[in-house]
Amino acid sequence: MNIGLTGGIATGKSTVSRMLASLGAAIIDADVVAREIMEPGHPVLARVVEHFGQAVLNPDGTLNRKELGAIVFADVKQRQVLNDLTHPVIRSEITARMRALEAEDPHRLVVCDIPLLYESGQEGLYEQIMVVYVPREVQRKRLMERDHLTLEQADSRLAAQMDIELKKSKADILIDNRYGSEETKRQIEEFWREKVLI
Repeated sequence: MNIGLTGGIATGKSTVSRMLASLGAAIIDADVVAREIMEPGHPVLARVVEHFGQAVLNPDGTLNRKELGAIVFADVKQRQVLNDLTHPVIRSEITARMRALEAEDPHRLVVCDIPLLYESGQEGLYEQIMVVYVPREVQRKRLMERDHLTLEQADSRLAAQMDIELKKSKADILIDNRYGSEETKRQIEEFWREKVLI
């Protein structure tokens, strides 16, 4: 069985991913894949630099994420260019890893942790979609505290993703993460008993 795991920025997706892994799920993290394709020498990084310029590189040739983030969060067209350069490669790599894990153990739950799953039109690739949810005001507060952002900076990052209420409405499995880790753990364990241990 495979599921797509998504949510919004600062909803607690990483916490849920760790909980699923502790129960035995295989996790494929899109953020890890995205970092790998931005390593020096990878053709995707070369294409990103070709479009956005040398300013998005650190002196050692690694990606300057802060510089690139400042560009793409300020301009929706530039964000789309970045997505067009990276998403197909990330999707292809995730699919290959998922198929390999499923072939290795067909009974193991494979969880693909993808922040922009709905935004990139990937919901059809998975048997079910799990959404980690908190209300937008909680999301904003957590994001500001976690990343030391101003209200304006937090709102620009939230605006770059599909609204969390819309994601909630699309979920096959909803994990409400606003009540603390024990309650979240209870929901994950209930999902595991009902959907995985069958």
